[in-house]
Amino acid sequence: MRQPVTIAHVVTKLELGGAQQIALYTVSHLDRTRFRPILIAGEPGICDDEGRYAGEEFYQVPSLVRPIRPLGDMRALYDLTRLFRRLKPTIVHTHSSKAGILGRWAARLAGIPIIVHSIHGFGFTRDQHPLLRWALIELERSVARVTRKFFPVSRATRRLGIELGLFTEANSTVLPPGIDPEVFCGMRVDVPAMCRKLGLEADRPVVGMIAPLKPQKAPVDFVKVAARVHQARPDVQFLLVGDGELRAAVEAEVAAQGLRGRFILIGWRRDIAEIMRCLDVFVLTSRWEGLPRVYLEATASGVPVVGTRVDGAPEVIQEGRNGYLAEPGDIGTLAAHVLSLLADPDRARAMGRSGAALALEYDIREMMRRQEREYETLLAEQAAHVFPLNVAGSPSS
Repeated sequence: MRQPVTIAHVVTKLELGGAQQIALYTVSHLDRTRFRPILIAGEPGICDDEGRYAGEEFYQVPSLVRPIRPLGDMRALYDLTRLFRRLKPTIVHTHSSKAGILGRWAARLAGIPIIVHSIHGFGFTRDQHPLLRWALIELERSVARVTRKFFPVSRATRRLGIELGLFTEANSTVLPPGIDPEVFCGMRVDVPAMCRKLGLEADRPVVGMIAPLKPQKAPVDFVKVAARVHQARPDVQFLLVGDGELRAAVEAEVAAQGLRGRFILIGWRRDIAEIMRCLDVFVLTSRWEGLPRVYLEATASGVPVVGTRVDGAPEVIQEGRNGYLAEPGDIGTLAAHVLSLLADPDRARAMGRSGAALALEYDIREMMRRQEREYETLLAEQAAHVFPLNVAGSPSS
């Protein structure tokens, strides 16, 4: 019988984001008779304790951080390469942009035979300076040449990667994020009691957003949406769950818009399934995404969604069926959609029920089975010395 194959998953920071939660779930649920999972994380995060117990082993590389710091990034590359050489995993699986670039180059330098990468969202965006965006795309192209397989989380992400020449149809497979439908669909909550626990009034509508407070999620836009809604519906309450670098900017905007007493910022929470039951409308104001896992959590909870039309969002949010989408930064349209749902509770509830049915298609257990099958295929190709061609037309190993 084959010994379990060591697989090292690498993330930049373990926080309560979708990419990190998928990595944690994967490491903790891989079939231990076939795989020996190791988790490697960079700078300290709120979920480090979960990481320590998720896989067979947990390693922290503090030099691996989100901001671009050339000297520090060279140190992180050196530290990761040393760690891979010591651990000797058969597969290195990286998540997100920074860990993806440095982790894959380190794996190559360490001689790791199989390198794969999950694209939860690209690090380059439309809003960046053209020179910075060009540089980040070139970095992705360079490291693509040492990557055996890509797992974009949405069809839109896959199309963009192929258009940019980062990978091909042959060496990429869409692997959407998953949720546990039983947790969200079957959750029973004493909503009035939960609302009081959150500082909300149980008899007033609640519009909420759950996201890290970072530029990608544009949380200040959510405050601006709340201000527009408040002008028309002063009875509505707003809840923002999350924390991060933009917390001070969010608090300043709340004060500037006169929303104190109607806008509650509660930081990181782990009881997301319970919180979702308290919401009448879920909002997400992201400027870019792969495929937001929180959309699946909201729809599985029976909450209609108002979000931005970014990347894979239209693959989950079907206009008029389980929510509405607007262009990123379009505060007026987002607010109008929220107000329309609040004005017609019966329609909002019907859309929530429709969304709950759609969310069943994204079962995280099926995601795990597909991922394990992908690993087995890669191992079989490695054993047979049959490798797909990479974007440059040469073997990707």
